[in-house]
Amino acid sequence: MQHSVALLVGRERSFPDALIEEVTRRDEGVIACYAELEATRMDRPPPYDVLVDRISHEVTCYQPVLKLCALYGARVINDPFWRIADDKFFNAALATRLGVAVPRTVVLPSKSYTDDVSTETLRNLRYVDWDTLGSELGYPMYLKPHWGGGWRDVHRVTSKDELLAAYDKSGRTTMIAQQGIEWTQYVRCLVIGREQVLPALWDPRLSHFDRYVRAPESMPPLSEELTHRIIADSRTLCRALGYDMNTVEFAVHDGIPYAIDFMNSAPDFDVSSLGETYFRWVVERMADLVIDAARRPRPEEGEVSRPVLDAYRASRPDTDVSGDGLLDDFDDGAPEAPGSGASGEAWPNARRTLQVSERETGANPDASPTSRPNVHRDVWRRG
Repeated sequence: MQHSVALLVGRERSFPDALIEEVTRRDEGVIACYAELEATRMDRPPPYDVLVDRISHEVTCYQPVLKLCALYGARVINDPFWRIADDKFFNAALATRLGVAVPRTVVLPSKSYTDDVSTETLRNLRYVDWDTLGSELGYPMYLKPHWGGGWRDVHRVTSKDELLAAYDKSGRTTMIAQQGIEWTQYVRCLVIGREQVLPALWDPRLSHFDRYVRAPESMPPLSEELTHRIIADSRTLCRALGYDMNTVEFAVHDGIPYAIDFMNSAPDFDVSSLGETYFRWVVERMADLVIDAARRPRPEEGEVSRPVLDAYRASRPDTDVSGDGLLDDFDDGAPEAPGSGASGEAWPNARRTLQVSERETGANPDASPTSRPNVHRDVWRRG
């Protein structure tokens, strides 16, 4: 039986073309192609086993189609239900609950509203105490949209006047204010399947095409201890978010990695950005992921599925975040077959459960992340 993987894309070509070529080259009973959509009927989802979503955040008419596909048992990467629900403020709060160090973050009332919103509509709001906000977050701080990416509408402000000037230009966009972290190293982690993590020095001060390849010239290399910590925190965040492709950025200050940006459900995988070495790593790990996902049994007729990819959990314990072997995960990185873990459970799908550190909300951000109580983001139970 032949299985199918389809890609939803925008203008990008290097990554989707390379992924299709890699899946085809392996000849493992899975075909890959670009998805074709028209006017989708509610009882006739597109005929794909896996969809890799690279563009529905911009082409929003794809979003209900992806949710329909998931309802009928297709595997959508990334999960369309959680991806649409997430925002940067919630994710910062989630990271804090998980014991991952993040900058102090505040969500602000919108500057303006639609014409049919009046003073009476906003009766629950109070005026922002900007002086207190400045004291809590300090300057410089960053003002950015609570949902978005690509550094669009991100402002670095160094005073109350600059903060108010940036806020006054924000219009109807919901903004967050975030503590600025003065970093000595900046790291972007490529994460595939929530578990495969490749940390790379990344310099946002450089031009777009030099941020990966020339970053080692502008900052010192990562220590082994810091690398382990960053890998562990990346896994923690991606397991909680349910993102099977993501980039996680950390700003390192006084040896502590602060998670800055980790809501990248359609991360930049272009070869011109990554460079050939990182690009090849991404393509091979994504091919592993989509081939394994395509081979998963689909729900029986009559079953309702709202699936979450959990390809690696059975074989990779949550507490394996230190010691020999961790760094090997991004050297070979091939995922194990479903059901190969100690539990023998193939592709568990009942809920997303994250074992999180007992570290409290940033009080001790450099504590060991190996002992973790439960935080749940529940989904429908399959079957």
